[in-house]
Amino acid sequence: MPPLVGQTFYSKRGMSDHPDFIFDEFKPFAVDFHDVKEVEAYDRRQGTTEEEKRHLIAKLGVGSTDHVVDFGCGTGALAIQAAFVCERVVAVDVSEAMLSFAEARAQEMGVTNIEFIHAGFLTYNHVGRSVDFILTDSALHHLPDFWKVAAIQRMSRILKPNGILFLADAVYSFEPEHYQDACSNWIADAGKQDGSGFTPENFAGHIRDEYSTYSWILEAILNRARFEILEARYLSPIRANYTCRKS
Repeated sequence: MPPLVGQTFYSKRGMSDHPDFIFDEFKPFAVDFHDVKEVEAYDRRQGTTEEEKRHLIAKLGVGSTDHVVDFGCGTGALAIQAAFVCERVVAVDVSEAMLSFAEARAQEMGVTNIEFIHAGFLTYNHVGRSVDFILTDSALHHLPDFWKVAAIQRMSRILKPNGILFLADAVYSFEPEHYQDACSNWIADAGKQDGSGFTPENFAGHIRDEYSTYSWILEAILNRARFEILEARYLSPIRANYTCRKS
């Protein structure tokens, strides 16, 4: 993997004008992904492989004429696999360090049909035709539930009719009265991982400082935004994947 490029200028057309009461998507959370070293460590910690990303893109049915937006693209693993098979990808992230890493990865892999945009769910300004697919993995939990509603409605607006939203995140499917045991077990399981994984402190920080929500809340938000949930996969009491179609 090449080192992060020293300085990259991303398209500012991704930044929309917005009032000063909009939630600040750019502030650091439990892990500061504006820090280059944290971004490099994050990429090493990821457990998914290129083969798994390719399988997901194929399962979703992304095709050669499709346009895709990846919100919270991180280090670019999913966006790049989409770009191998579709016409165009817009990769959006609030961290310039993440975008720099993703762009270096794309250049190394010979991918040229990705546009990198420094923005977030609430600040991205889409230009061009409606898109066929929106992908977002492990990013929506950065927003409180009030702003998740705005984010999902904004995503719906840029999707074409019958377009597909794939949303993967930390989502709580345990019963609310069991939250102490469920969260404690999650943190304890993290402590069993080797040095390449996230630490118990990372998981505790996620629960304390970030905005993961219950599955029944997130599913109601999706329905309210006129998404039909085609598949809901509860991978664990704290992880879920949704494949949704814009009604």
